[in-house]
Amino acid sequence: MQYYLDGFRSGSPDQKNAQPNRREYGAHAPLPETVDVLIAGTGPAGLCLAAQMSQFDDISTMIIERSPGNIAKGKADGINTRTMEMFQAFGFAESVKRESYWVNQTAFWMPDPENPANIKRVGRVQDVADDSSEMPHTLINQARVHELFLEVMKNSSSRLQPDYGWMVVDLSIGDEHEGFPVSVTLQDTGVNWGEIKTVRAKYVVGCDGARSNVRKAIGGELSGDSAHQAWGVMDILANTDFPDIRQKCLITSAHEGNVLILPREGGYLFRMYVELDKLKDDERAAERQFSQQDMIRVANQIIRPYTIDVKEVVWWSIYEIGHRMTNRFDNVAEDAVGEQHPRVFTAGDACHTHSPKAGQGMNVSMQDTFNLGWKLAHVLQGRSDPGLLRSYSSERWAEAKRLVDTDHEWARIMSAPPGESDLDRDDEPRFMRQFKENLEFTGGLAVHYGPSRIVGSSEYQALATGLEVGRRFHSAPVVRLSDVKPMQLGHVAQADGRWRLYLFAPQNDTGEAPSVLADVCQWLESHPDSPIQRYTRSDEDLDALIDVRAIFQQTFEALNYETMPPLLRPMKGRLGLQDHEKIFCVDHKGEGDIFQMRGINRAQGCMIVVRPDQYIAHVLPIRATSELKVFFDGVFVKP
Repeated sequence: MQYYLDGFRSGSPDQKNAQPNRREYGAHAPLPETVDVLIAGTGPAGLCLAAQMSQFDDISTMIIERSPGNIAKGKADGINTRTMEMFQAFGFAESVKRESYWVNQTAFWMPDPENPANIKRVGRVQDVADDSSEMPHTLINQARVHELFLEVMKNSSSRLQPDYGWMVVDLSIGDEHEGFPVSVTLQDTGVNWGEIKTVRAKYVVGCDGARSNVRKAIGGELSGDSAHQAWGVMDILANTDFPDIRQKCLITSAHEGNVLILPREGGYLFRMYVELDKLKDDERAAERQFSQQDMIRVANQIIRPYTIDVKEVVWWSIYEIGHRMTNRFDNVAEDAVGEQHPRVFTAGDACHTHSPKAGQGMNVSMQDTFNLGWKLAHVLQGRSDPGLLRSYSSERWAEAKRLVDTDHEWARIMSAPPGESDLDRDDEPRFMRQFKENLEFTGGLAVHYGPSRIVGSSEYQALATGLEVGRRFHSAPVVRLSDVKPMQLGHVAQADGRWRLYLFAPQNDTGEAPSVLADVCQWLESHPDSPIQRYTRSDEDLDALIDVRAIFQQTFEALNYETMPPLLRPMKGRLGLQDHEKIFCVDHKGEGDIFQMRGINRAQGCMIVVRPDQYIAHVLPIRATSELKVFFDGVFVKP
């Protein structure tokens, strides 16, 4: 973490200097008449987007919520490894790691063949595969995730806060050339219940749940199917003789149904998903009036010969499995794609719903808006044309479809009694095998964006076989040259809207001129075709848009910091201070060689272009400056 760039300031380094013209949030302060971005809903998707937008001083953002405040308990709890990587960019992954439960192993229980009325452990699976991510799979209260995003917003220069007690009831989109073409009708759901206000926005993002009024206003409908199966979920404090209560467990009984156990943070709390009764085609779970006592009774039947003695039910809910999504995630009709730019977007449950047992809902919702945030910023700041925003729906709809299809299959497998699934085999239970096959998916690591203006071709993929174009940047250990600090290379990326350009030096290249890396750095710094020269504004630091980092194959003793290219030692900020954190070398203590771990061609090296949302946009030869220019010419517009 770097700070003091513009002078020493005491206090928390997380808190930025406040904008002098920031909005006031007093009890009687009026709502703004216009905003750049209006976000509806303070769930994970909405808060992730608000936290991202709060990092841009020149963009005004408003986030509203119909409830009177943040939730306190319940709802989602699983944070997959990909989301933990995103949390690192926002600066609070370490807090989550410290407070959360880490899912290290998943245990599988089935009917005991010798006594089918009882269950028996049949195996365990490592939950996060080796070197799939440097981050753990964690479980933590959704309310705490909200608090961490709210803290990012509060520490931003805008001091952004939610406007609680307001909901979107309708919106309309006016002339595209108006300054604020989206007129949003808000209704007070708090003290002045029913009062109507109108706010005009450049862009609106509906993160307002499965009954989204934003989605309805743009003609979107959730369509899909239901498994007609009632499930209960409860967070409980209880004593039990079940031996794996502090491990994630998937349990299937002979005749009573299934249970999923998820230990929670704090060492005592745990969550149970309990399969209840099958529903009729036209029946809803709420009509059955299941109670928490029903869940406890069924859970005890399923886990025989073990028992659970519940001391406190912290939170509980009844739901039914449904898999639904919209046909698009923005306001542009299919026949208008290519002619009209989107102004209104939906994210999270507003455009896709699924079973909570796959543990993906909160994660995918946040990844929706992490994808959208930097694109909105680029367009609002005039760095990219509005056509960039079409990529949100095309990229995220495909991933939501993958989620719904996979979750549908997983729910079917979980609900099928033993011996009644076409995946049953004698050597391994069906759900254990399916779980192992889905580890990349459940970790959030299966996302793969196809070629577009922001994802290049795979022509040069052989130069970095372990860093695949279109997938997230897979971090690995390095050592920072200036202070010999061991760290993860991916952790230099912050949620600040900047692109990253990683220069992996060819073998024997030390950065000292004359060398390949020195030549590339000189071109990037001074050539008129360089995207840094073309698209960084005159009043900005050299790395304000594209953050260049170099990685060498030698250990730190073999490199000389003082002979490195000036681009990698830039002078920045109000005081013109030198940045010492751009140069890295391979780890010398056995943690791993990034060149070997990620399949980087040692003889030639390469360039890796990484988007602001941590996805790899391009792999190029180290000398491919003309291809680099062409790629960024397709992303940015001239200032």
